[in-house]
Amino acid sequence: MTTQKILVTGASGLIGGLIVKHLADKYDFTALNRRPVEGVPGTQADISDLDAILPAFEGVDMVVHMANYIDDVFDWDKHLTAGIIGTRNVYEAARINGVRRVVYGSTGDTQTGYEYDKSLPYGHIGAGKYDELPDTWPMITHLDPVRPKSVYGACKVFGEALARYYSDVFDMSILCIRLGAVTPANRPTQRRQAMGYLSHRDCVSVVDKCLQAPPSLKFDIFRATSNNKYRWLDIEHTREVLGWEPQDSADDYEIDDEGGWHQVYNAHMDRAALGIENDTDN
Repeated sequence: MTTQKILVTGASGLIGGLIVKHLADKYDFTALNRRPVEGVPGTQADISDLDAILPAFEGVDMVVHMANYIDDVFDWDKHLTAGIIGTRNVYEAARINGVRRVVYGSTGDTQTGYEYDKSLPYGHIGAGKYDELPDTWPMITHLDPVRPKSVYGACKVFGEALARYYSDVFDMSILCIRLGAVTPANRPTQRRQAMGYLSHRDCVSVVDKCLQAPPSLKFDIFRATSNNKYRWLDIEHTREVLGWEPQDSADDYEIDDEGGWHQVYNAHMDRAALGIENDTDN
């Protein structure tokens, strides 16, 4: 069989780099990046410039779209450029060049706004207040309403919606992965990550499962976290459709952030601090 040619956007980033490193024996990778990626042939361009990125998509079988802006989750201008315009350009360049599948790196932040709901236990889970939790809690699935907690998450919701449009109108296959917390240390470093931690191995394997999924799978949204005890974003759909099974868990590590997350958590729960004047929580 001919090795499939996979274009990775954001190949110099953490997740893009893991994909190229750990799946190089299965795929022929090229990169679309603003700077060169050592050992990977590619195109240097910004995804906000459609004309500049078009050559990178020529002769490509599939695209893994991980390029994004992550330094400030509330910076509208940066997320407009990278998350909305850039993602549209990636889909459009794939369409023009007849790319058969795009794997879109979305985020669990499309739904982590449920932490704001004081009638639900998710905020307490994020703060590590485990002694205040009920025995069980309802799992949030990919079919539950989106509830982003940041501009970054809201722009990822747009990327998913645009993926649905491109899939329906242009018969493209676009699979969206709501990735959990992938850290450089490959371990949870804050108590909040005990819920959404995604190990390097589990992250790479779920991307691989999307690349290997049958062509008949035209659109879907998959949630990906490791097998964490305090998970409340459901991964059963990912298991059932892709046959993906996480191998790691946040529970294998002691998390000692010296209470630092409690301060961050309290700031997030203070809606006025985010410039939200009207508290609409029930």
